[in-house]
Amino acid sequence: MGWVGRLFDARDTLARMLLLDLSGLGYLVFGAQGHHAPTTTQWALALVAFAAALLFHRRPLVNLVAQAVLLAVAFALVDDTTINQVGASWALLELTMRAERSRTIWLAAGLLVAVDLTDSIGDPVPRLLSGVFGLTVEVGMPLLLGLVIRTTRELARQAEERAAAEQRRRESESRAARADERSAIARELHDVVAHHVASMVLRVGVARHVLPDLDPRVGEVFDDVHGTGSAALNDLRRLVAVLRDPDGVRDAALTAIEPSAVPAALDAAVDRARQAGVTVEADVDPAVGALDAVRGQAVLRLTQEALTNVAKHAGTAARARLTVAVVDGAVHWEVSDDGRGPAPAAAPAGGGHGLIGMRERVEVLGGRLEAGPTGAGWRVRTVLPAGAPAAEGPPRSPARPPDPAAPRPRPAGPHAPEPA
Repeated sequence: MGWVGRLFDARDTLARMLLLDLSGLGYLVFGAQGHHAPTTTQWALALVAFAAALLFHRRPLVNLVAQAVLLAVAFALVDDTTINQVGASWALLELTMRAERSRTIWLAAGLLVAVDLTDSIGDPVPRLLSGVFGLTVEVGMPLLLGLVIRTTRELARQAEERAAAEQRRRESESRAARADERSAIARELHDVVAHHVASMVLRVGVARHVLPDLDPRVGEVFDDVHGTGSAALNDLRRLVAVLRDPDGVRDAALTAIEPSAVPAALDAAVDRARQAGVTVEADVDPAVGALDAVRGQAVLRLTQEALTNVAKHAGTAARARLTVAVVDGAVHWEVSDDGRGPAPAAAPAGGGHGLIGMRERVEVLGGRLEAGPTGAGWRVRTVLPAGAPAAEGPPRSPARPPDPAAPRPRPAGPHAPEPA
């Protein structure tokens, strides 16, 4: 029905009326000559009908009334009423397509039926029945076609609204996932910073008490450091309060860890993936234990999420490889799989929102996450630079793979499950 919608678009009403008038003019000049020449009255009624169609092309109800009146006059004055009948039928079609209320359509159809039946008053029964049957063409056909076009337009509009609503829903879910992951990162950063600041404050306090004979100026410095650190802790706690769950319930996976514990935590993540049935080969540089707390935390979360995705999408027969290397201070991290096997019944718990959360973590640290198919499997990798991201603002998003909110593509095959 696409071509019908374009043919009867509301913006092309004037063009349709011009074509209708030209068709009527051609009928008068050529078609009617075969029977008898059109009379002056017939020409006058036709020209008025043509003019009304053009003049009221944006007011279908007024046009319908005008054409119905001209048809009633034609029944009384001329023998050939074809022009006025077609004009009235077309006016009903236009009204049916564009009327705001269905009641207007049925009243207009009733008016046209009444005008047609006035011409059959006093006729013999056979001719009366012929006139009633003619209503199916003059009134029924334009009414039916107009309702079909009207319904098609409404269905198309609803489909567009549903598509727009679905797009808004996907965008909202993506924004919510990004916001959740950023909140998790903020909480973790708070835990890391608060841990070290609290340790500094504690040690300064201990030093202040175990060294009572310090120079007063040194004591003032200790007091100032202790007070500044305590104020910083209070500010951190107040700032993070808006990020924490209102009920105070926190996921254990979001607690901060010491950098030196990162290698053991990575081993635990690999073990959980193996318990889920995935064969994992791990090549972890021991130097990750000397990373700063923020990048060490990011490496752990990326590993947990990537191995979770392998267990979900590649399956129990898959082989995965984890590589973590520290080169010139930059962390080179990669997880790949061969994409084989059905998805297992259980999978290790991840720490975020899939690729969305992973990309957020990487971009916050000034890196770029690459994810996509490789052979029959899937690979995700990144480099976390040694330096912190620029302070002027968040890192710009470079060209990257398709939107992570979209389904994760897999090569075709019996073991190519869609991502969650």
